[in-house]
Amino acid sequence: MENAVRRIGVLTSGGDAPGMNAAIRAVVRTCTYLGIECVGIRRGFNGLINGDADVLTYSRVSGLTRMGGTMLYSARSEEFRTDAGMQKAVNTCKLLGLDGIVGIGGDGTFRGLHDLAERGIAVIGIPGTIDNDIACSSYTIGYDTACNTAVECIDKLQDTMQSHERCSVVEVMGHRAGHLALYVGLSCGATAVLIPEKPVDFEEDVIEPIRRARLTGRTHYMVIVAEGVGSSYEVAAKIKEATALDTRVTVLGHIQRGGAPSSRDRVNATHMGYSAVMLLANGKTDRVVCQQNSQYMDFDIREALSMKKGIDEDKYTVMRTMIGQGTV
Repeated sequence: MENAVRRIGVLTSGGDAPGMNAAIRAVVRTCTYLGIECVGIRRGFNGLINGDADVLTYSRVSGLTRMGGTMLYSARSEEFRTDAGMQKAVNTCKLLGLDGIVGIGGDGTFRGLHDLAERGIAVIGIPGTIDNDIACSSYTIGYDTACNTAVECIDKLQDTMQSHERCSVVEVMGHRAGHLALYVGLSCGATAVLIPEKPVDFEEDVIEPIRRARLTGRTHYMVIVAEGVGSSYEVAAKIKEATALDTRVTVLGHIQRGGAPSSRDRVNATHMGYSAVMLLANGKTDRVVCQQNSQYMDFDIREALSMKKGIDEDKYTVMRTMIGQGTV
C-alpha cells in the first residue's frame, strides 16, 4: 500500500508501565511490514528536543514483549512545556525527517502530542499507565500487570499478618484514580478499600468493617489505600487508636510498575502499536488509540482529554457488599 509517511518516531513519556516495550515492538514491526522507517526517541519529549534518537530495526526489538520498563527510557520535560522547547522539538522532527510521532503514555503525553499536532507534526497517542485513568479507553497498557503484582505482594502479606493477628494497611498507586486499589481490593478480599473518588467516613468505612470481621472470627485484616486518599500511615494510626490492633503499613510503590507484562498487557499493547502505525500510514493525526468493549478504535486527542473517567460503580457496589457495607 502507498503510505502517507516514510519515517516515524516512537517515544515513551511519563511514568513507565509494563507492556510499553511490547507496544514499541509492535510499532517497529508494523513499520517494517509497511516499508516505513522507525526511529526510536529516547527519554520522551526531552529526547525529541535534543535529538536523542536512532533507527529501530526488526531485529532490535526481538524478544521485547516479555520485558518490563521501556527500552527507550522515559522522562518528564519542563522545557517541552515552553514555546522555545516546543520549537526545538519541531525542529528535530524536521531535521530527522520524521513524518509522524507515536507517543506512549498518559494524559500529559497526549497534551504534548496535541501541541505538536498544532504545529504541523502528525501524531498518534497510545494509552500506557498503570492507573487505568485514560477516560477514552476502558483499558490502558500496564494496568493488568500492576494489579497482578500488587495482588501477589498482598497475598504474601496476608500470610504473615495472619500469623501475628495484625491489621495491614497497604498503599497502592493511584494519585487521582482508585481503579487499581478497587480492583486489587476485590481480588484480595480486603476488609476495606479507600479510593479518592469516594468520600471516606472512617468509622463506617474502616473501623466497623474491621469490627464485623472480628465478630465473625477473623484475626487479621487488610485495608487497601490508594495513594491519592492521603497518608497510609495516618490511616494506620487511626485504626490502631480505635481498635488497639497491631497495625503495620506497607507502601508497594514503584514495584507495581516493574516486572514482565501479563499476556493481556502484551496483546493489548501489540494491537495498539499496530493500530497507531496504521493510522499514521493512512494520513490520520492528533488521535488516541483506545479500547472500548474489547474493540480498538481512536478518538481525537482534544476530545479524549476532555472526557472524565469515573470509578466502576458496579465493582464498587460489589466491594461494599463483600465487606458488609451494601450499596451506597
